[in-house]
Formats: sequence, C-alpha cells, structure tokens
Amino acid sequence: MLLNVIERGPEDVTPDTAGRPPIVLLHGLFGRARNLGFFQRRLATTRRTLAIDLRNHGDSPHGLMDYYTMAADLLETLAHHNALPATLVGHSMGGKVAMTLALTRPGMVHSLLVADIPPARTGHGQFALGEQMLRVPFPPFLNRAGADRLLQHYIPNTDVRALMLQNIRVGENPGWSIGLREIVESLPNVENWPYIPEGYTYPGPTLFLAGGNSPYIRPEHYAIMRRLFPCYRLELIEQAGHWLHVENPERFAELLENFTEKY
Repeated sequence: MLLNVIERGPEDVTPDTAGRPPIVLLHGLFGRARNLGFFQRRLATTRRTLAIDLRNHGDSPHGLMDYYTMAADLLETLAHHNALPATLVGHSMGGKVAMTLALTRPGMVHSLLVADIPPARTGHGQFALGEQMLRVPFPPFLNRAGADRLLQHYIPNTDVRALMLQNIRVGENPGWSIGLREIVESLPNVENWPYIPEGYTYPGPTLFLAGGNSPYIRPEHYAIMRRLFPCYRLELIEQAGHWLHVENPERFAELLENFTEKY
C-alpha cells in the first residue's frame, strides 16, 4: 500500500545535504503526518524529510493493521519515493512500525529514533476510546465548533479531543475521515508487539526518548531493548508524559536534531 507523504527539504541542495539519508517522521495512533509539521519544518532546512500518514490515518488508504503489514507499507512507500535507506523517527505506534522495519530490514534503516514506546506490549491502550468514537451520532451537517461540542460528551480531555477532531469530516455528510472501524478491529494487534524471530536485531544507532511522567518505557523493558537494539541509548524528557513531543517540544526538537545531525 502506498501511503500519503508530505515531503519537505532545503531550498538549496548541497552535496552534503544530497548525500545524507532522508528523515522519515511517523505519527502515533489517531495522529497524522501534519501533526509533526513543527519538527519537519525545522529538519527540512538542511535535510530531505518525509512525514507519512500510516494506513487508516490522514489521507492514506484504509485496511486492517498489524506491524508487519504497516512496515511493508512503509518500505513500499519509501522505495517508491527513492528514500532508502532512511533515518526513521516514530512516536508510539509509529515507533513500533519503525522498530519492526529496522529489525526485519536493517539495511533499509540508517538510524532509528523511537519516542516513548518500548518493543513490548505496554498494557496501555485506546480500545475504549475507539469503541466510543464508533458510537458518535453525526448530524446531517456539522461545522468545526459543532464537532467539538459533539465530542465533549465522549472525550472530556481537551488534548485528546483536539487529536480526534482532526479526524472528522465536517460540512455536509459529516463523519470520520479515517478508517476508524479498521483501526478498532486492529487494536489488539496495534497494542501488542509482533513476534520477532530469534536472532533478529538492529545494529544501527538507536535513540529511545521517554517522557519523565510516562508509564510506557519502564526498567523491565531495558533487557529486550538491549537485545533487539544493542546500540541503543535512552534519554528522558522531563515534564512530559506519553505525548512528549507535544508537552515539551523544544527539548524533543533539541534531542531529535542532535541525533539526526550526528547520524
């Protein structure tokens, strides 16, 4: 499946810029490529960048999801855009997609940054939210303010509601613009970690970023992180939870830019 791509790069391409791997940005569950625009614009001043809508998200096609399938989507899309090998940057679900591709096709991944997700099932999921969203009754017409009021009954949290509002088609015949039913049916796979055969590792430079207030990456995950990604480093972003790139964007950008400049 070819995925929707937002590509940005420097206005003037120098030999140094042209010789460096492109940077690929992958969003989390219910997100989309343009959520990462702040970071993409900063990176694109000196590097070719591709922000990608994963399947069922943004403007990409819909279909059932598991990490091997999504990694195959990513590989096909990057090959289509002549963007391999690449530096992969993924948050949450996007991080799992990036790790799966790195482990199964390590030669296609130049370096890897994973934001607040370990290579494991974490026990934190969004099945209840997805089920709630399927039950939302859409009226014949809806504007953006009306959509916000509609979701308030289901999602009292302002930040989560803002995330979901971007996935609503407003105007005549409103509804979900994303493959919500396919996402909900696939959530057992999305919330899990795929089977990785014994001996599969990614030997390239790997940086895990963890939110200081997030429960996702825990000490019990360090052993599997080391086994699968023997060259990994872990950095903590204080005063941030799972949405660390939203809650502390400047620190996230600093660590991201330092990593991509080095590798």
